Amino acid sequence: MGKILTLLFFILISNSIISSAQDCSTYTFTNNALFTTCVTLPVQNSHLHWNYHPTNGTVDVAFRHTGVSASDWVAWALNVDGAGMVGAQALVALPDTNGSVQAYTSAVTGYGTTLQRSALSFEVPVIRAERDGNGDVIIYGTLVLPGGRTSFNHVWQMGPVSNGAPGAHAMGSENRNSVGTVDFVTGQAGAGGGVGGSLLHRRNTHGVLNAVSWGVMMPMGAMVARYLKVFKVANPAWFYIHVTCQVIAYGVGVAGWATGLKLGSDSEALKYTTHRNIGITLFVFGTLQPDHKYRIYWNVYHTSIGYAVISLSIANVFKGLDILDPEKKWKNAYLGVIISLGVIAAILEAFTWFVVLKRKNVEKEQVNGAYGANGYGRHNGHNPTA
Repeated sequence: MGKILTLLFFILISNSIISSAQDCSTYTFTNNALFTTCVTLPVQNSHLHWNYHPTNGTVDVAFRHTGVSASDWVAWALNVDGAGMVGAQALVALPDTNGSVQAYTSAVTGYGTTLQRSALSFEVPVIRAERDGNGDVIIYGTLVLPGGRTSFNHVWQMGPVSNGAPGAHAMGSENRNSVGTVDFVTGQAGAGGGVGGSLLHRRNTHGVLNAVSWGVMMPMGAMVARYLKVFKVANPAWFYIHVTCQVIAYGVGVAGWATGLKLGSDSEALKYTTHRNIGITLFVFGTLQPDHKYRIYWNVYHTSIGYAVISLSIANVFKGLDILDPEKKWKNAYLGVIISLGVIAAILEAFTWFVVLKRKNVEKEQVNGAYGANGYGRHNGHNPTA
């Protein structure tokens, strides 16, 4: 029985491998073109086919993206001098209003690119694109490989068309991981790190700084102010702990805010209006904390702004996580931190109310004991201490 199950398992694995290979090597092109090498790329349902010609250092490529919407653009690019998006030399397929697909070249010089038409750093004597009956978009090109090289970093993407031009692609995990290496001689293609290079690093830095400052330290500082000051033994230490937490949180938060502004200026094509506006509001609220000669009014203002900042901070951290789209464990980790803080706050809230009410009862008993249960001493001018 065990041998039969083992045999069935290997058959299943073999079928899976064959099925996967058929997506790449057994595809029939509409023009009956034949390619000696092909690889199925790790993300975005994409495949790369090619024929390398060592005699003249050229390569005929066919980049195929499956199941593309009629309103989406597709691109594949070599990055000759670096990795990731900036510096990529792209072949672009743009859908036309008549249902056809037009192909052109675009040299990517920045993160805010709209993939405008431009020449590449190497020659592309042949380029065209088509959509097959299955909805696959294929870009064909002949590339004159620069400097006699055959191994390169490459990237691929898909995004929406906006006003007849390529719009910003999504920033999901598949989009960020649409990068790798390809060697046109050996036929090897490896997965890379993530599209964006330094941009992605700055996004992550921005996210970590703001999650730690606005999203964790600010709530902790508020909890210190609300719960520790109830205990007489914690006076005035609670105040200094509260101020320290909030000052550090504000300083780190300003750094996170600054990285956000830089990201916005470097990525003009990507607009996250709600996330940006909440971030600006948080910075304004966190900065405007004037003192006032009427302490009671200042306390009301300070407390109200504090709770508003905490609520907006947590909401904006989750908004940022949706934009970054990291592995699910990071969102779960932050959610776990917030739930833990919420549980601790609920326990401390109940305990502090218990302490306050008990203290009031004790004070009331002391007053009643001093003046008499019926208030005789108070109303008759009797001095109970005499």
